[in-house]
Amino acid sequence: MQHAMIEGRAGVAANAWRPLFYFSLYRCTLALLLLLLVLWGVMPRDEGQLYPRLFRWVIAGYLVYALLATAAVQQRWARLERQVAVQIFLDIVAITLLVHAAGGLSSGFGLLLVVTVAGGSILTEGRIAVLFAAMATLAILAQQGWVFLYHDFSQPQYTHAGLLGAAFFATNLVISASARRLRASEALVARREVDLANLAALNEHIIQRMQSGVLALDEQLRVRLMNRSAQRLLGVSGWRVGDRIDRIATELARSHAEWRDGGEHFSYAVEPAASGLRLVASFAGIGVQGVDGTVVFLEDAAATHQRVQQLKLASLGRLAGSIAHEIRNPLGAISHAGQLLEESAQLDASDRRLTRIIQENSARMNAMVENILELGRGRRATPESVALEPWLHGFLAEFDARRPGARAIIACRVAPAELAVRVDRSQLHQILWNLCDNALQHAGDPPLVRVQAGLGDHTGRIYLDIADNGAGIASEELDRVFEPFFTTREQGTGLGLFIARELCEGNQATLTLEDASGGCRFRITFADPRRRGLAA
Repeated sequence: MQHAMIEGRAGVAANAWRPLFYFSLYRCTLALLLLLLVLWGVMPRDEGQLYPRLFRWVIAGYLVYALLATAAVQQRWARLERQVAVQIFLDIVAITLLVHAAGGLSSGFGLLLVVTVAGGSILTEGRIAVLFAAMATLAILAQQGWVFLYHDFSQPQYTHAGLLGAAFFATNLVISASARRLRASEALVARREVDLANLAALNEHIIQRMQSGVLALDEQLRVRLMNRSAQRLLGVSGWRVGDRIDRIATELARSHAEWRDGGEHFSYAVEPAASGLRLVASFAGIGVQGVDGTVVFLEDAAATHQRVQQLKLASLGRLAGSIAHEIRNPLGAISHAGQLLEESAQLDASDRRLTRIIQENSARMNAMVENILELGRGRRATPESVALEPWLHGFLAEFDARRPGARAIIACRVAPAELAVRVDRSQLHQILWNLCDNALQHAGDPPLVRVQAGLGDHTGRIYLDIADNGAGIASEELDRVFEPFFTTREQGTGLGLFIARELCEGNQATLTLEDASGGCRFRITFADPRRRGLAA
């Protein structure tokens, strides 16, 4: 914005020098034309010409002075006001000498002073412009006084000189008034230019700093504007103004074509292959008549889903809090009664089996309530940079302490070793605990679990795979894997994977089932670590 204001002030200064430059060109043209007339023999005429040599010398000197004055304007040898005053004064002197050398006011050269006074009135304002008219009048009267004193010509032309002086002041009056209005208009235009430049710079700054992607397309689908967020979301590394959108992002171009052909939706799901992100694209037409262009807004679906998820978890937390007492109190009574029955010496084997069933299902129900309460708390993610390799080794050591022998059947690999992600450390711990516990329970014989981190081939985003060597999942059950309370084990609660996915979404990561044919391979795809606003 400051740069735009500096440019605006520079433009005002350039506008002030430009009229003086044009006046200098007029002076050069006049002097050159008079010199050519002298060289062709048209001027000076012998009859009535008192000083032909002076006439030639004045024209030659006037041309040299005109060239020097033009150079002074171009090079800014002095301040504008000083150059105007000096040049107008020298113009009056030179033209007065030319009038005298050409035989007096009857030669017609005196009218050139009208142009000089007009130029001075345009280039200056106030009393100094009146001074130029007065100087021109005094110069003409002085020339006539010289004629009267030295009798160079037959008769002084005082009436002609007086009328010419009046013309000087009238010219100054008219031109000064017009120049004031012109300068006021130029100043207003300059201020408007600065305001528009500042507004454009402000808009550019706001658009470039927006987290949402913004594109502006013309009616030929050429990109006129694309902010940095849009480039990142679309995976565009380089583009130029005028590139067609179908060459930059074909998926977005197809959605735009569907919208323009009268689609029922204003928002469309887009998955650019270059970025691998799930985006929501919204289109809005712009133009006075019809749709002359389109503004496209891009949102990361993961960020949008995160906000929705936080609202959902908050609602679930209130629901879980209300049912906690309704379930846990009778559940505690059932579990306690079962324990008392189991301690009775009068129970036979079949009755003891029934009490164990009571205890096992009470424990299962209590675990389900604990998971629901944990999910319902919905703690906001506080992302930080986590180096995966040392963090995974620490996690597996803790997991092995709680699940003896687990470390021996879990293979861990991180490539490249310096991988780091932005994620909530405690929530990543809970996600991985659920996935590893699930993998151990479904592993084959002998059991084997692989934990592997790396970079995606196309997206460049960091992923973490947890795979087992079990039997996998039937194809008809694949769509239900992440549903709450869906489980393939009798003692399972069906909330482990559901909670893990919800926590991933809260960190703008995604949890997907990549393969379920020969064992299950779950993949966590983390958000771009350059994004700082994960939980904002």
